[in-house]
Amino acid sequence: MKNLVKIQCVNSGSTCEVEMGTSLVELAEQLGLKGERPYLAAYVNHKLKELSYKVYTPAKVEFFDITQLAGFRVYQRSLIFIMQAVVSKLYPSQKFHARHAIGDSIYCEVEGKSEFSTKECQALYDEACEIVRANLPITRENLPTEEVVAEFEKRGFDDKIDLLQTRQRLYSAVQRLGDEVGYFFGALAPSTGYIDRFEIHPYFKGFYLSMPSRTAPDTIAPAPNLQKMFSIFDGYSEWVEIMGVPTVGKLNKRIEQGDTSEMIQIAEALHEKRLSRIADTIAEANRERGLRLVLISGPSSSGKTTTSKRLGVQLRVLGLHPVLVSTDDYFVNREDTPRDENGDYDFEALEAIDLARLNEDLGRLMAGESVEIPRFDFISGTRKWHDNPLQLDDRSILIMEGIHSLNPRLTPSIPDAAKFRIYASCFTSVAMDNTSRIHTTDNRLLRRMIRDNATRGTSAADTIARWPSVRRGEERNIFPYQEEADVMFNSSLFYEIAVLKPFAEPLLRAIPNTRPEYATAQGMLKFLDNFHTIGTDEIPPTSVLREFVGGSAFKY
Repeated sequence: MKNLVKIQCVNSGSTCEVEMGTSLVELAEQLGLKGERPYLAAYVNHKLKELSYKVYTPAKVEFFDITQLAGFRVYQRSLIFIMQAVVSKLYPSQKFHARHAIGDSIYCEVEGKSEFSTKECQALYDEACEIVRANLPITRENLPTEEVVAEFEKRGFDDKIDLLQTRQRLYSAVQRLGDEVGYFFGALAPSTGYIDRFEIHPYFKGFYLSMPSRTAPDTIAPAPNLQKMFSIFDGYSEWVEIMGVPTVGKLNKRIEQGDTSEMIQIAEALHEKRLSRIADTIAEANRERGLRLVLISGPSSSGKTTTSKRLGVQLRVLGLHPVLVSTDDYFVNREDTPRDENGDYDFEALEAIDLARLNEDLGRLMAGESVEIPRFDFISGTRKWHDNPLQLDDRSILIMEGIHSLNPRLTPSIPDAAKFRIYASCFTSVAMDNTSRIHTTDNRLLRRMIRDNATRGTSAADTIARWPSVRRGEERNIFPYQEEADVMFNSSLFYEIAVLKPFAEPLLRAIPNTRPEYATAQGMLKFLDNFHTIGTDEIPPTSVLREFVGGSAFKY
């Protein structure tokens, strides 16, 4: 008699019984599931699983494709693995690096290559297409870590060995694609035939690996022309390489060696130096063209508020009088807030700001008048007022931060010559290893989760549930204007995830497996498990991290 298990399939809205040990691929076939696009992986009881996973107990199963974030990342990881195999064949003595994401593209380099020609990129593409057409299986196996290390030593994978040696696990999972071995943090596609759309174009010292986007999965998104952002990523990546912490394994080893204090001091000094240079530029513009307004924008949890306050300190050193204003204080009353396509309040919309009042106040301030500035009460959802009105003098610089600050529609009443635009974001440049990058959005989600739980009592599950809406708002209202900035500031600190780890872990563990956010929580816990921990004792009270973990010298 066959042993059967009950399966509840979200995609079909049905319940069935299948033989114990049935794989997810076989389950989809038995149910006759046919999505618009190939399923890449599935949630099993709200846990992310590859399609080769076999079910042995009753389960709720939801298959997904590239249009979901988890599916997009499966596609991305699988394509990087294919490219690793391609580079291994065409450049057998050189190492492949998947550096960072720009839009839906991944910028890649090959050690020893200073540039790629169109012809060389075509050769990469042709070889990758051969692998895709062959529909080679991508498999995963758990092996004793010492065996994995031995195999990686033969292949020269020092970046992966460092991480394995600092994680201290008896067994480690590796992926295989033909003769190629990989070490990836998350699910991969069942075979190479699933990854059938991509392009390769030369860029800088390497090439862009472009793929379909989640919102337009039937077309390949071209690599965006984001030269300022690329420069920030590339510059910081080079800097962490010089500092000896380009990967998590290297960072862990520095922590083990007792170098934490020095690392914190160097990372924080870099922030201060860059903010000092920005302040010098602003002071010069103030003298030469009457600059009066500094606009600071950036996505959620990018450290905009702390950046504005630290910049204010640097401007005071130069004899200027910074005055800080947040666009959040110009929110319309809660009941007047526009709603999104789901009927929820859209706090990220520009129309959530009282533009008329904001521009009226700015004009009066620039004219030297005394102005009562509102303060938005997020608990009551209503506008209140400061006790002391603001008034600018001859040496005053108004610093205004908010997600819309780079949008020209926010401050049309102020001439461009009187503005200086700063884009602040958390451009995470430390990588897991040479082929697995850390997603900047995950870094920001950790920051926001910790801060909102401490300051607003928001659970980690609710923060994760809200995150897709926040990201949509950023894509509409922030990212289109980021290249308009006069300067970009990277608020990330290469040691910060080691600090965030003990704050985030209990919040993530508290999410029950009945919540859809459980899958994200489990993935983030596995991610954090790779990091050694750094305490907060030596973090300066002016550090951007203090905005999220507490103990800041600034008032928020």
